Amino acid sequence: MESLTGEFKITLDDKGRLSLPARLRNALTGTNLFLTQGMDDCLWLYPSNEWKEMLKTIMDTTNPFSAKSRNIRRRLIGPSQEVEIDKAGRIPVAQTLREFAGLNRECVVLGQFDYIEIWAEDRYRAYLEAHKEEFISGSEELGDILKGNRDLGK
Repeated sequence: MESLTGEFKITLDDKGRLSLPARLRNALTGTNLFLTQGMDDCLWLYPSNEWKEMLKTIMDTTNPFSAKSRNIRRRLIGPSQEVEIDKAGRIPVAQTLREFAGLNRECVVLGQFDYIEIWAEDRYRAYLEAHKEEFISGSEELGDILKGNRDLGK
């Protein structure tokens, strides 16, 4: 699988289908994907092989007797749905997932290297604005790591 990258404005159709950009479709190996609730009010769309790895990690590291673990399973595994890319390059988005992410007509699809995020455009723009300082701080820390200057902000 090629890396899934790029930011795309997409319109959700009246039947709740989302057309995946050709660039992302071409990077996928196969037409079966898994869609679930993500973090930060968006949806996560995983290629089948990446989803299986995620499921294995979740199942290997969570405990059904732990409230925190059950919450993670309920949030990621419970609402997940297998979807198939149709001949027109669209995937269906279940009503419950559309409601969770606040998807209406205007959406943003973001490639995240090994999975895809799907946002309501207004929520995505609000998220970026609300987390601007966090991004700047994180960028500075990343710059320090990349330069090997982990101490005293060199």
